[in-house]
Amino acid sequence: MSEIEQFLQQASDLLGAKGFTRDAQDMAPWLTDWRGRFSGSALALASPADTAEVAELVKLCARHGVPIVPQGGNSGMCGGATPDDTGHAIVLSLRRMNAIRDLDTEAGQVVCEAGVILQTLHERVEAEGLRFPLTLGGKGSATVGGLISTNAGGTQVLRHGSMRAQVLGIEAVMPDGQVFSALTPLKKDNRGFDLKQMLIGSEGTLGIVTAATLALQPAIAERRVIWAGVSSLEAARALLVHCQRACGDALEGFEVVLQETLDDVVAHLPDARPPLEHRHAWHALIELVATGADADRLGELAETVLMDALERDLLEDAVIAANESQAEYFWLLRDSIAPAEREKGPAVQHDISVPVDRMPAFVTEAVAKIEAAWPGTQAIAFGHLGDGNVHFHVIAPPGVEPMEWMTGDGKEISSQVYELVTQWSGSLSAEHGIGQLKREDFARLGDPVALSMLRQVKQALDPAGLMNPGKLVPLAPAQANS
Repeated sequence: MSEIEQFLQQASDLLGAKGFTRDAQDMAPWLTDWRGRFSGSALALASPADTAEVAELVKLCARHGVPIVPQGGNSGMCGGATPDDTGHAIVLSLRRMNAIRDLDTEAGQVVCEAGVILQTLHERVEAEGLRFPLTLGGKGSATVGGLISTNAGGTQVLRHGSMRAQVLGIEAVMPDGQVFSALTPLKKDNRGFDLKQMLIGSEGTLGIVTAATLALQPAIAERRVIWAGVSSLEAARALLVHCQRACGDALEGFEVVLQETLDDVVAHLPDARPPLEHRHAWHALIELVATGADADRLGELAETVLMDALERDLLEDAVIAANESQAEYFWLLRDSIAPAEREKGPAVQHDISVPVDRMPAFVTEAVAKIEAAWPGTQAIAFGHLGDGNVHFHVIAPPGVEPMEWMTGDGKEISSQVYELVTQWSGSLSAEHGIGQLKREDFARLGDPVALSMLRQVKQALDPAGLMNPGKLVPLAPAQANS
């Protein structure tokens, strides 16, 4: 029996029929990322039931030199959970580890296993009068482990921060199979490096997150959702600053949408209508929230903020959602941008950030340069202006062959966009991670000192390079050419 056959037999014995399969049909859905950009193959699909099984499996992999590709909901945007095409690795799914181990309503904390789906977490804590303040379009499939591994963002980062800010404690299996257990939340802990923060955002390249202690917030007692029309992205930023000063912590979200993008969404959704009577160059979606006693004053605050903004010429028109159904409809318009865009044809999508005060000027320059260099394309920006993070998409000219364009002009466009972002002191990945999609551009444009530090940490913790190889951490030039 070969070494690989020994490994497969031992892994099968460890995990049993429910936790280990080599069946091609069972494995197929998990070997391609949800966007369909990356596909690979694997020795097997492993689905451990608990942390102990993960630890034993990782030890087996270390002994036999088998690479591991950790996977949550397989809903990532950058191919970070997809194996390569060598077939040497196993996919390690955390989906069976979906228990909520503990919920402390008094402390406002929950201990979740990595496979807990975000929507399930929302529903569980909402039943207790609490909420987990991070949401995104893929909440029905995204898992806690995946959100931690990519340091996910979403529409509430403006007030609550990204996933990194929500994690109070963490449990992870390290590359040698040891369990790093730090689930107990401590407000003050000065014992050297904050090791849990090193694992957050590491995309499974340093260890496998198996559970976490997460911070919860009181349930929202009242909210006001506003749709405002503005003359420019500069005006949108001025309106954002106004709302921040006037509303403080009540400002939960501030999203921007281009008029042409709203047109596409309205055409895409059955029976959809724009929220405002007239057209505006840009639109802002603003959410104000309140808990407890402040709820009674939220409506008055929203009206005052808008009246002041109108008097200062910060907006052209606005409407406050009359009820919860209309509030949800405003958010549906925002969340339907991606499917509406897909109807227009292929697009290269960039999740970028620059300093908030520079975003309007950056978008103006980037749109002009990209559309001039690639005639027939349409460059659009939308998203979380309040965090300095917009999604900068470039839609292909009509009639192109999708894959040919994506791997040709589309790839060159992305390189140009990332170069522009770097020139503006920004980041080529604001909230989606690096994965394999952005690894080459990260290696080309990243700060050499920062890249060297990333490689040293990776080498120190995973010297055999078995944890999610080929993701996030670019190889050093000498390694790449060897």
